[in-house]
Amino acid sequence: MTRWPTRPDPPRESTTPLTAPELTEAECRRCGTYIAGLDGRYACGVCGWVNDHAEGHRRLPRADEDPDRPARGRRRPRRPQGPPPEAPPESPPGA
Repeated sequence: MTRWPTRPDPPRESTTPLTAPELTEAECRRCGTYIAGLDGRYACGVCGWVNDHAEGHRRLPRADEDPDRPARGRRRPRRPQGPPPEAPPESPPGA
């Protein structure tokens, strides 16, 4: 059983290339600071408010539409988990 709620797959949209994002401006809904975002998606640097991604003006690109995505099959190297290995104890001078 998964802990994540299951949702139906979103409807497939056309595979036409995406246009460049549009710079949009608004007031923060929490503190009123004038903020800018891309395609109606905002994050306030003053109070930390962020609007929901679904409020944007256009759909978000899928991973396969990202021109900077690494080639298929390439992954970031895994970082070892846990604390870093300890250095061997040094022997005291003259020992």
